[in-house]
Amino acid sequence: MSTSMDPRAAHLRDRLRGALLAAAATPMTAAGEVDPDVVSRYLAGLVADGADGLAVLAHTGRGPYLGEELRAEIVKRAVALGVPVIVGVGGAGGLAELVGQAEAARDLGADGVMLFPSPGDRVAAHEAVWRATGMPMIAFDLYTAPCPPAVLRDLLAHPGVAGLKVALLSDAMACQDAIAAARAAGRLAITGEDRMFGPSLLWGAQAALVGIAAARVQVTAEVVRAFRGSDLRAFEAASARLDRLAAATFTEPMEGYVQRMLWLAAGEGRIPASHAHDPYGPRLGESGVAFED
Repeated sequence: MSTSMDPRAAHLRDRLRGALLAAAATPMTAAGEVDPDVVSRYLAGLVADGADGLAVLAHTGRGPYLGEELRAEIVKRAVALGVPVIVGVGGAGGLAELVGQAEAARDLGADGVMLFPSPGDRVAAHEAVWRATGMPMIAFDLYTAPCPPAVLRDLLAHPGVAGLKVALLSDAMACQDAIAAARAAGRLAITGEDRMFGPSLLWGAQAALVGIAAARVQVTAEVVRAFRGSDLRAFEAASARLDRLAAATFTEPMEGYVQRMLWLAAGEGRIPASHAHDPYGPRLGESGVAFED
């Protein structure tokens, strides 16, 4: 049975149903410098090539490492494109910083925020953001900090929570349980499963918010389109293609996926090679990704 939702959260849930949101990277130099115009062109290209919306400053976008002014510039550039924008908040500082980032996202016109999993009271963190901003929220069940079942239940009962992003990487049973719990609570079940993308749709995910769409976004969009249709073979072929991409990018060291996606984005011409660096991830041996279409 669904749990009471605030109309603002219900509106975002309904707006995102069936959507593919690209968890965008933040193009930067090896020194961590960001050119807002490069960001604008990159985000616009993701939308033009199949993303229905954008998630900026999330894990893929290295949001926890970026300062207030730069975060604001990236959010403004995303909002200017006129698609749904979800902003990643938290992940580094304390509760005051989390709330401040959510307030900034609201004031800049974002549609919702996604809270990074925190080591403290997750429900209290969501409540603090909700009380301060009234912003619809996406809860986040991440493989590095999986949400205990009782906490997940309480999050999905919160009136400001519009949906749940599930990114459990390799735990298929936990992914199925989380999707089922979100749907039972009337919240949007959002797949963040780059390595279980097709299966997570079959398990009931109703939208996608994935880092694998930070480049080669057409590959992910084709899976979503095929799933909406009635051609099983088309869905099978599109899923197999995405799985090859995921196997080349979401592999050990897993944190290296951000750098790999930036290399792919540069190879596609989405960003200049000078801005295809992830100074916050592990050092990788080769500046390329072996992926065969």
